[in-house]
Amino acid sequence: MFLHASRSQEYRTPFGARPTDGKVTLYFDTPVDAESITLCYTYGLYGFSYHEEPMCLTETMRDHKRYSVSILLPHEPGLLFYWFRFRLPVSNQGFPHEYDGNLGITEDTKSATLFYVAEADTQDGSGRIYYEPPRVGVDEDKYPYAWQITVYDKHFVTPDRMKGAMIYQIFPDRFSRDKDFRFTEMINASPREERVYHDDWYEDVDIEGKPQTGYLACDFFGGSLKGITEKLWYIKNLGIDIIYLNPIFEARSSHRYDTADYLRVDPILGGNEAFEELADKAKEMGITIILDGVFSHTGADSRYFNKFDRYDGIGAYRSFKTGEESMFRSWYNIYYTEEGEIAYDSWWGFPDLPNVDENNLSYRNFIFGDNGVVDTWTRRGAGGIRLDVSDELPDSFIRQMRDTLKNRTLGEGILVGEVWEDASNKCSYGSYRDFMLGRTHDSVMGYTFRTTILEYLQGYITAKVFNARLEGFRERYPAESYYCIMNLISSHDVPRAFTLFSKPENKETREEQQLISVPQEEVTRCTQLMRIAYALQIGYIGAACVYYGDEILMDGYKDPFNRRPYPWGRLKQNQRDQLEFVYTLSKLRTEHDVLRTGYYRTLFADDDVLAFERYMKPDGTDAFGKTMKKGSKSIILIVNRSEKVRGFRIDGEKVEEIPKKITDCGKDYITHDQEVAVPPLSFIFIVR
Repeated sequence: MFLHASRSQEYRTPFGARPTDGKVTLYFDTPVDAESITLCYTYGLYGFSYHEEPMCLTETMRDHKRYSVSILLPHEPGLLFYWFRFRLPVSNQGFPHEYDGNLGITEDTKSATLFYVAEADTQDGSGRIYYEPPRVGVDEDKYPYAWQITVYDKHFVTPDRMKGAMIYQIFPDRFSRDKDFRFTEMINASPREERVYHDDWYEDVDIEGKPQTGYLACDFFGGSLKGITEKLWYIKNLGIDIIYLNPIFEARSSHRYDTADYLRVDPILGGNEAFEELADKAKEMGITIILDGVFSHTGADSRYFNKFDRYDGIGAYRSFKTGEESMFRSWYNIYYTEEGEIAYDSWWGFPDLPNVDENNLSYRNFIFGDNGVVDTWTRRGAGGIRLDVSDELPDSFIRQMRDTLKNRTLGEGILVGEVWEDASNKCSYGSYRDFMLGRTHDSVMGYTFRTTILEYLQGYITAKVFNARLEGFRERYPAESYYCIMNLISSHDVPRAFTLFSKPENKETREEQQLISVPQEEVTRCTQLMRIAYALQIGYIGAACVYYGDEILMDGYKDPFNRRPYPWGRLKQNQRDQLEFVYTLSKLRTEHDVLRTGYYRTLFADDDVLAFERYMKPDGTDAFGKTMKKGSKSIILIVNRSEKVRGFRIDGEKVEEIPKKITDCGKDYITHDQEVAVPPLSFIFIVR
């Protein structure tokens, strides 16, 4: 047999991502007739060189041999990829069937060179035999995989308050008006002809815009920071430690990703004083505020670009057009087309979002210098920054952001990046990115977590594949980052999970998408799936991030329908029931430290059922060697995606299925019993 399993301590130790200057020992089992066993590897970040290490025979068994090699990891952070090469004799009868097949090998030589490479979605990280080696960084989809060791800075640490935190994401215009709201005051705060102002909080979002401008996402409902401050009691009751606010800086649109003034809270939201009051009140309640920072581009309608001359001073656009001096001119790439028209680089071609040159030193001084953006907002009470489109920012910019934020917060500031793919090996602009190496982000948004959960709960992948994919991420991310990853189910950029669980047919126009909602006959099933999703957020490693309204089953397909106002005072009975459920489950994480920073192990995974345990060591310490202060030493979560009851017995560190119903747990989501029946489309937390 051939075997290397990267997630097994028997074949790779220590597990997972490792610090610089550390050591890793690798083991590889081969049939007795295999020869010339070699470890092949390459490492770096922006460029790779190829290396080989002969492996030593460690043990000989009746039917196979075990080889090993220990390697000293690089001194510089980067990615190390490895695989195995060997030679296998060819007998007169050709290759044994298990090695033959489509390897492209003929029998005209005495032996053949083969490779043992990684394979996707295996439970233990085992691989397969292949006739070609991986080609790291070159058309990787066309070639076999290599195993990855993420080598991160050995001094890398993340804020403890982010590890296993409970996060609440708020789209500010749609969460809550304050009790003193006046419709005319909203209009007067920032009057513009292209805007649509909603007097009625409960009417639907605009999809048409004003005739002269068309749809620009410029409709406003009057949600404010003071409105959020008044609802802090509600947020705290959800067990929330951190509030992540979508952009609050002054901007033309209601989503505010077209920043107009980095140093000023939008007047409709209440201005700078409203933010400072929110930050102060939240701090008193033990809640940290993370701000959304958009630094790859600004708005065309901003005091920096000022395309429409709405701001005082000379913006970059007018400076280019007239030759007048502007301190912002060098931030943008503006030019004349062959037809003599003014053009400029913009984000994904949207003219309302001119790109900024993040390597421009004037721009960097504005962001990172004294009294700059980071300095100003940390002084005003921000406890962290979420970087919009991190993969479109230079690594050096993010490293400077990290250093600046940490220096101004005594190391406690939280830096999260928007990365939709596996951040440990994300490629953009021709190279792997410095995202999980301890020099840029603390962690990233968990879109990979969301995708994996939705695919599992909708029946597109099995529990085995679900487990294999999450184990792959856990293997590749440093623990300091993985325990901080912002695991989400919905967000402002994707359809709400409740809606997706009904598997709606995709529609192209906003008029069609506006009508998409969960059919009445699907409400119960979709509610059950939402509850399982939330249980997985609570039970699994990382920071559980709830998008406002998910706790009450808000419906909504793509933008802007995933950004509807929270229906205060009009909750239906099923929404109130869901809210009580969320209250109950949130207490598990707030009352049991093991769900925040405890160790993790998978106990059971088949087609429909997944079971895993969060636990501490016998001495009461967590995954970071710290003593846990409160709660149980072990909590097991069993998820049943199937349509039938599944019975289980907890035997020590094992979960064994019993093919009969043991007890009816009903709606008891938390139990101390060691023998349980998990209802269809449900779950059980076993607190031990």
